[in-house]
Amino acid sequence: MISPPSLMDDVDAVQAQIARNMLTSGDWVTARLDGVVYMEKAPLIYWMMAVCYKIFGVHDWSARIPVVLSSIGLAWLTAAFGMWAFGRVAGFYAGLCISTCVGLFLFTRIQIPDVMVAAAMALSMWAFLRAIDDEEARPRTWAFLFAATLGTSLLLKSLIGVVFPVAACVIYLAVTRQFGLWRRLRPVSGLLIILAIALPWHLLATLRNPPYFDLTMHSEPGEYHGFLWFFVMNEQVLRFLNLRYPRDYNTVPRIWFWLFHLVWLFPWSVYFPAVAKLSFKPRDRAGKTRLLALCWTGFVLVFFTFSTTQEYYSMPCYPALALLLGSAMAEGGAWVKWGTRVLSVILACCAIAAAALWFLTRGLPTPGDISSALSQNPDAYTLSLGHIEDLNLKSFAYLRAPLLAAAIAFLIGTIGTALSGTRRAFIAAAVMMVLFFQAARMALVVFDPYMTSRPMAEALMRAPEGTLIVDHHYYTFSSVFFYTNREALLLNGRFNNLVYGSYAPGAPNVFIDDTQWSARWLGPERYYIVASQTARPRLEKLVGAGNLYVLIESGGKVVLSNHPV
Repeated sequence: MISPPSLMDDVDAVQAQIARNMLTSGDWVTARLDGVVYMEKAPLIYWMMAVCYKIFGVHDWSARIPVVLSSIGLAWLTAAFGMWAFGRVAGFYAGLCISTCVGLFLFTRIQIPDVMVAAAMALSMWAFLRAIDDEEARPRTWAFLFAATLGTSLLLKSLIGVVFPVAACVIYLAVTRQFGLWRRLRPVSGLLIILAIALPWHLLATLRNPPYFDLTMHSEPGEYHGFLWFFVMNEQVLRFLNLRYPRDYNTVPRIWFWLFHLVWLFPWSVYFPAVAKLSFKPRDRAGKTRLLALCWTGFVLVFFTFSTTQEYYSMPCYPALALLLGSAMAEGGAWVKWGTRVLSVILACCAIAAAALWFLTRGLPTPGDISSALSQNPDAYTLSLGHIEDLNLKSFAYLRAPLLAAAIAFLIGTIGTALSGTRRAFIAAAVMMVLFFQAARMALVVFDPYMTSRPMAEALMRAPEGTLIVDHHYYTFSSVFFYTNREALLLNGRFNNLVYGSYAPGAPNVFIDDTQWSARWLGPERYYIVASQTARPRLEKLVGAGNLYVLIESGGKVVLSNHPV
């Protein structure tokens, strides 16, 4: 939560700025970026951030509070669910798995609602089991809680927030041949609860952004069909079919999407073979929970196998996998012991690799910041972890301190898992991950000049007044908007996420082309432009190098002015 690292360009600062725009404008229904209607996402995460701003002020750390609290809540909820289902030890291990796995750390570095969706999914599954449990004292309360989580999920992640838990429950009832239990969920009362939570926003957003109904199955630039068509048809149906416009995203290859879960659940994924030895027969509470977790995980993974997907899309099944892993770890046995041995070997290899990189880079110079050493792979940036491909040996020279810290963490994990008993090995692995996360945070601070435009924003705040222009797309330099709290003209930026809203009635005229920019730049008024270093030759060709005055250069980016500063 602490800054640095700062809010990153792209979705991280975009989410934070939308929440600020809602707070300052008083319009909590329609999201906007740079004054342009932005209809892609459900609003609950924006509302949560805006409330934090209202209480603590507008800061990058206050923008992170909802994700931080949701992560803590997810860990507690997974542990409590596991204790109810399997007992105290297994529940503790389940909480340990979810709170110290790579995936939860990695995908909560940016302000996306997926950790909240995962928590809502876990709560809905627990509520489902308790609502249909013959021994439950308050089944009605749990049925209503189940409905409330579905309504909340609609405001977090739209339709999949309902599709995932409902599908998991239907599959479970089908497998157990207990379809008659659906009545215990109080479907009529539940539907009213869902509508009471989710319908007001959807209705207001539709009424404020007409036209109201459009069933067009084709999406292309220059067309505007209102909120309801874009949010439901374009963002849900056409996106699933990979026909959405604009196509500003990519998809992880199917085989890697599945195999990456060995990384996202690391170090606990070494115990996946032990899960196969568990009983999934729904004879008791533990068996029912394991079977539901299997249905839950299976549907999420199969759904995204046939849809476009990013690395973090499967986060809603992390609690299910943690429950299965915690149950297997508590059961023990030969597969758990073998898993611990395998983990010791993996950690030893990681320690050697980190130490080797530290040794190989010890004499390499580190001028400027890390951006000068990274390679460029723009085709990979449509994936959330695409920037990993930018790393090379020279760039690791800037990461010597994090590498050394990571090597020490892996060494501690190696010794702890190799020399301790099974249960102490679990604690050693968890301690190792906490230390590794600190090393990862150190690395993120090193990447700060490259991943954020905060230094550019701070220079602009100190500079004489002038009109701000951002080259290319809003997302490319989104942290400039957050840290300056300014609007800007967008040079050749009418594409991707803002293109649809730019055709809405009354959309602000913030988009300019090269000709318009050149005319403004050569005039008497002061302008600033934020651009990547690679764009400088193009700008020089348009207005001449003598008309470009550098305000600041940092992280492969530059701020230029048309008058001396």
